[in-house]
Amino acid sequence: MKRIIAIGGGEIRYDETLAIDKEIVLAANKEVPEILFIPTASGEPQGYVESIQKLYGQKLGCKVKTLYLLNNQTSSDEAREMILNTDIIYVGGGNTKRMLQVWKQYSVDKSLKEAYEKGVVLSGLSAGSICWFESGQSDSNTYEQGVKSPYIRLKALGLIPGLHCPHYNEDNRLEEFDKMVQESSEVGIAIENNCAIDFKSDEFRIIKSDKSSKAYRIYKVEDNLIHDELTNINEYKSIDRLFNIN
Repeated sequence: MKRIIAIGGGEIRYDETLAIDKEIVLAANKEVPEILFIPTASGEPQGYVESIQKLYGQKLGCKVKTLYLLNNQTSSDEAREMILNTDIIYVGGGNTKRMLQVWKQYSVDKSLKEAYEKGVVLSGLSAGSICWFESGQSDSNTYEQGVKSPYIRLKALGLIPGLHCPHYNEDNRLEEFDKMVQESSEVGIAIENNCAIDFKSDEFRIIKSDKSSKAYRIYKVEDNLIHDELTNINEYKSIDRLFNIN
């Protein structure tokens, strides 16, 4: 069974996504699942690694490993072995553009696609949500330039169709993402903080750690932009409901 749980955002260290994280662990269907944390996008800071260890290890009972790719710490073969021999993969937030570039150097993009076909549960937040879609709205230029910069569109792994926006309720993302969808022919999938979409083979549902959080399907009908709220879809529905706009 193929499974991706894409989280819009939230502070791991404050347990803001705890209800979603519990569902990620349950998805592995194992008593003590192994989870592989990939913190490439954030630069692999030890504090982030410790937060994941505390949440998924101490609180949720997983065996936690971390895949370090920066500074030539791991070979492509070692990365592939780790990715294919785990139950869950969790990709952290940060600079999506940099992350995807590093992944390509180590063939991590190909290994993740293999893991998906194998049935490894894929998950992540922010950059770790964008990466699973065909493309996404990214603030990578802000990371790289050190000042607030325009959002850019990045091509990602393409395991899920559509153009994705995490953190839809932050800053001016809503206006900028709507503009991005308006200029494209793709369906936009926007997820607010503390909300996730659980893609299970050809079905999906919404998971929330905050009842007020929302997700949307956004698309064009002629020149009009339509926002379909997906908030209360707690039972699995056909994925056609997301991407078929006819």
